[in-house]
Amino acid sequence: MRKVSGLLLPAERRAISGLAGLYATRMLGLFMVLPVLALYADELVGATPLLVGLALGVYGLTQAVLQIPFGALSDRLGRKPVIAFGLLLFLVGSVVAANADSIGGVILGRCLQGSGAVAAAIMALLADQTREQVRTAAMATIGLSIGVAFAVAMVLGPWLAAAFGLSSVFWFTALLAGLGLIVLWRLVPPAPRRLRHRDVGIDRAQLGSTLGRSDLLRLDLSIFALHLVLMAIFVAVPFRLVEAGIAVERHGLTYLGVMLLAFIGMIPLVILAEKRRQMKAMCLAAIGAIALSLGGMAGLGGGLWGLLAWLWLFFVAFNLLEATLPSMLSKLAPAGAKGTAMGVYSTSQFLGAFLGGVLGGFLAQQWGLSAVFVGAGLLALGWLAAMAGMSPPPHLASEVVALDEEHQGTALESLAARFAEVAGVEDVLVVPEERLAYLKVDRQRLDEQALARVIDNGKERA
Repeated sequence: MRKVSGLLLPAERRAISGLAGLYATRMLGLFMVLPVLALYADELVGATPLLVGLALGVYGLTQAVLQIPFGALSDRLGRKPVIAFGLLLFLVGSVVAANADSIGGVILGRCLQGSGAVAAAIMALLADQTREQVRTAAMATIGLSIGVAFAVAMVLGPWLAAAFGLSSVFWFTALLAGLGLIVLWRLVPPAPRRLRHRDVGIDRAQLGSTLGRSDLLRLDLSIFALHLVLMAIFVAVPFRLVEAGIAVERHGLTYLGVMLLAFIGMIPLVILAEKRRQMKAMCLAAIGAIALSLGGMAGLGGGLWGLLAWLWLFFVAFNLLEATLPSMLSKLAPAGAKGTAMGVYSTSQFLGAFLGGVLGGFLAQQWGLSAVFVGAGLLALGWLAAMAGMSPPPHLASEVVALDEEHQGTALESLAARFAEVAGVEDVLVVPEERLAYLKVDRQRLDEQALARVIDNGKERA
């Protein structure tokens, strides 16, 4: 086993910072419309609550349908050309929405924005640009950038819309897409030879077995329900703020305060979940908190401070689940199947966003704002019941071990059994053609010296 430093190389730092920024600016553009579209929809011809909800969530449909094809195209045509094409689609969609004077035009623009489904291609390029020793940290940086983008969008969207109108949100999004193209070609290092990454890409041979795992399906259900609820309630939340006496131009500051306090409240819960191995308990508590907060926003607790408290509770729970669900998935996914499991998970997330917008708009149109929160709350209770029967996830970490070129194929095929004998190694997949071993390990029990000896012995026998 090669003893390579876990410190980032200069090229890796450039790749991670560039691609994290690219991912974040793209998600920022998608999220900025969330807190403002319902409030400004009366400026659009033909707008109804149902169509507003569709406009909010429709990007998720095109994302879900096209993310896997875009990832496959990047394997054939190259990462950067496919990402650039996706950013161009995103830019065109933003321009279409910015120039729209009807809700139909905004829906079309949001469809085009979502059709630039380059998330899988970006993650694959990041994997191409990083070594196995630092890839987990690189992926975590991407995840952090998404969370930051969401928080910034909740503040920036209302400010732009109040100052310059709804169209300015989409024009700013188009600007972000243009900046993303510059970052892609100027900051991200030249793309190396395209490789297959089982910790990033979807393996069709593993798809069936992944879909057959009830524990993974529960996590797919969770991210589906989480983003369904998020999209649904933002058909109504902006109006609740107005009813509570918060002027539209002050919504950005309101979200800023709520999001900062929610982030502070979430940190100790994440530590408890990870360090004390209370993943399932924290997950159930967060889902219960979401159901409770939705009941409060439906009208069980009144007044400005009551509303802000319910919003704070919702975002503490939302942020906690956004942080812990991917961690649970990483622990549960079989060795070498993390990329496939994550692909199904991401597709579920986007489908949830789409259906959430439609459901929220439908409930608001038929029965009013309170019905949105009641409907989302009932769904959260069903989600809670589905997750209650899940076994606590094993506290395992994924490791990708690079094998030396001196290893021969025959030796590689026999390594799996010897890996499995090492204390702390719970699951193994050795892929000779990739010269990689995918392991699931319990870090508290892992005998790293024994693991190193397995690799060295395999090399000596080759």
